[in-house]
Amino acid sequence: MKVLNREDIMDILYGGAILGTGGGGSLTKGIEFIDLAISKGKTFKLASFDELEAEDIVVCPYSCGAISPLSEEERKKYEGLPVYEDTYHIKALENMEAYLGKPVKAVISTEIGAGNTAKALFCAAMADKVLVDGDPAGRSVPCLQHSTFYLHDVPITPMSVVNKFGESLIVKDVVNDYRAEAIVRAFAVASQNTTAVCDHANTAEVIGKSVIRGAISYTQQIGHAYRSALAAGHDYAEAVAKAGEGFVALRGKVRRNDWGTEEGYTVGTMTIDGSGEFAGNEYKIWYQNENIILWKNGEYYITVPDLICVFNDDAKEPQLNPFAQEGESVSVIILPAPAEWTTEKGLEVFGPRSFGYDVDWKPMGK
Repeated sequence: MKVLNREDIMDILYGGAILGTGGGGSLTKGIEFIDLAISKGKTFKLASFDELEAEDIVVCPYSCGAISPLSEEERKKYEGLPVYEDTYHIKALENMEAYLGKPVKAVISTEIGAGNTAKALFCAAMADKVLVDGDPAGRSVPCLQHSTFYLHDVPITPMSVVNKFGESLIVKDVVNDYRAEAIVRAFAVASQNTTAVCDHANTAEVIGKSVIRGAISYTQQIGHAYRSALAAGHDYAEAVAKAGEGFVALRGKVRRNDWGTEEGYTVGTMTIDGSGEFAGNEYKIWYQNENIILWKNGEYYITVPDLICVFNDDAKEPQLNPFAQEGESVSVIILPAPAEWTTEKGLEVFGPRSFGYDVDWKPMGK
């Protein structure tokens, strides 16, 4: 078992922001959650599955909703309601533990992202649990069914759902993970477009056989490559691409970034004009929270499950999609999909056709 210090966690969160592919939650808010736990004297512990007993209970706490900034209309809509910003994820975990009637030993992140990986770390620290070194996505993903749990038929229920206003429910049964997505997303839409969830309660033996082991350590390596290159004044896009066995797909400037909040998702298209060696090319990225499709000059170039990772080169940080601005300089790198998503079932669930695009996935666009 490893005790993580703040530098370790910053590598994990920045790595999560990169592997978040434009989604996965806010890096700024993720860091705030970590610093809140540190201010309360909490400890962050990372364990391998080998360090858990087979019957230890593991749960998956996270946020579900859009990543859009709140509009004034949305703020006014919920005026007067009590807000428990720092505690509702912990409440979701506590409610799950109460429902199960047995203690939870460990938590696992639902996806790799600056926000949701931070939420898992925060919940583990605040509730004195350990974070297990694995993940059911290996990147950020927009929907609940985009999970290796689903690929391995691990039940998503029971689900503990709590919003920032303190309203909660336990979902005991769902038809399938697609229905779970619809139910939780509807609750999020009624909750200022975000809610805390805790699900996939199961034994360490079952969870360990159904997730991508070592995903947190990999995320830390990606974040460390980025932060080290940045500190040394080197090309961080190249450094991360090399660390993740990917490549730099383009550099350019954002021409426009059109987005909106639709049914609990942030949905948009970013148009980029290539520069330097990429000059003369037009690129478009369509996202549903996360980057899903990249076109080059009107032709399909890269699709999920490969990772389309955008850096804001003006701020020298990973880009959260709705905040990309016209004229912003960007670098875009492509990283290979986790192997679990490249199977027939994986592509059926999380390939381009699952988003309505009539195109087959080509590994790294080749």
